[in-house]
Amino acid sequence: MALNPQLFPNGMPVPFVNEMFVFAREGVEFEIDKIPGTHGGNVKAKGTIYMSNVRMVFVANKPVGSFGAFDMPLLFVRGEKFSQPIFFCNNISGSVDPVVPDGEHRALYSPHSFKILFKEGGCGTFVPLFFNLMASVRQYSQHSAAQFAASQAAPRVDPLQAAQTPVDEMMRSAYVDPNDPTRIFLQQPVQESQLRRRTYQSQPAEHSM
Repeated sequence: MALNPQLFPNGMPVPFVNEMFVFAREGVEFEIDKIPGTHGGNVKAKGTIYMSNVRMVFVANKPVGSFGAFDMPLLFVRGEKFSQPIFFCNNISGSVDPVVPDGEHRALYSPHSFKILFKEGGCGTFVPLFFNLMASVRQYSQHSAAQFAASQAAPRVDPLQAAQTPVDEMMRSAYVDPNDPTRIFLQQPVQESQLRRRTYQSQPAEHSM
C-alpha cells in the first residue's frame, strides 16, 4: 500500500507508466487500519474508489487528519471477500501488504485490513469487475513467475508488473447494473502527455517519455 499517493487537482490518481484505469465508484465508505498519525490507527472516510490494472485507490471526499487517499497494489491484496449482511450494507473486505521501501525489512511492515462499503446504490457492476480483475492480475502474475522457475531464489514481487495484465476483453464483456453508479472508463481519463509515475517509491512524478 501507499498512503496519500499523488493525485491530480480533480482527485484522479496520477497514473504509472502503462497503467490503465478501468472503472471508478463514488459514494463508498472506506475503512482501513494501521494508519500512522490517526487515533488508534483506524480510519473511516467516504469517497471514491478508482480501479486500474495495477491497483485500487481510495480518494476521500474530505481528508481525515493526514489521511487523504490510500493506494493498494492488486498483487498485494489478499483474502478479499464479498459480504451481504442482512442488517448492514454490502461490502468487500480483505487485507493488503504494504509496499516496503528499498533497503527495509519486510518483517517490519504488517498487512492492513480494509473494507469497502456500498452505501449508495447497488454493486452489481463493481463486484463482478473487481473479482474478474483480481483473477486476471493473479493469473498473469503466476504465468510471469513461471518464467523464473529455474531460479533458486524467488523473484521480488513488483506491484507494477500487473500493468501488463490484458484487461480489454474483460471490459468489453462487462455487465452493467443500472442500479450501480460505477463508471467504466471506455477511454482513459488522463492523457498520455500528462504526468506518469514510474515507481512506488516516494519520488516526484515524471513526464512520460
